[in-house]
Amino acid sequence: MARANALWPNRRAAGQALAQRLSAWREQSDALVLGLPRGGVVVAAEIARALQLPLASWAVRKLAHPRAPELALGAIAPGGVLIWDEPTASSYGLDPSLRQRIVAAESHELERRRRLYGDPAPASLRHRPLLVVDDGVATGLTVRAALESLRQVQPSLLVLAVPVIDRQVAAQLRPGLDDLIALAEVDDLWAVGAWYQRFEPVSDREVLALMAACSGGRANNTAAVHQKERSARS
Repeated sequence: MARANALWPNRRAAGQALAQRLSAWREQSDALVLGLPRGGVVVAAEIARALQLPLASWAVRKLAHPRAPELALGAIAPGGVLIWDEPTASSYGLDPSLRQRIVAAESHELERRRRLYGDPAPASLRHRPLLVVDDGVATGLTVRAALESLRQVQPSLLVLAVPVIDRQVAAQLRPGLDDLIALAEVDDLWAVGAWYQRFEPVSDREVLALMAACSGGRANNTAAVHQKERSARS
């Protein structure tokens, strides 16, 4: 179903449009494009192809109440980063015990994705220009966690690039960034998917295939992908 306010057909089209705004990054020979899984990797892959830069992922996980899995109450990222939206979390009655269980479950998934997607070692990112990409930013919790995590590695440049972002969140993030590039800044962004005609879930297999394609590997080698998935679960 077409959405009235959709700006892009899908994540790939948004990535292609965003890449046009990032042409100066072709001169950053040691730069790395970091997609936030999973949807951000689809956008990031188009940017990496257009700019002829390497692509990697940087795992980050939303924290949500078990009874409201779509609502972000916090986020975690590598390096021990933990963020809570305290007013919202308190309104949902998140006691310390429940918080610990939520964080433990999402920490397990965070580590699974880091291993599966082959996230770079933090030391390898030091003094490198990092272009962080997501498919959109609404509450900003996961992006905030990812950026806080990446600041720990001391990159030479830290830039966030997204197709669409909530205007208020953008204002909050800018002071901690070297730059923020967005195709659209909107008021009261409540659902990133509303800005796409198609916004399907992205699978592990799709993420791995995109990264393989950007690194010169075979995107259609599904047997290798399944083997990597099994290894990560074992």
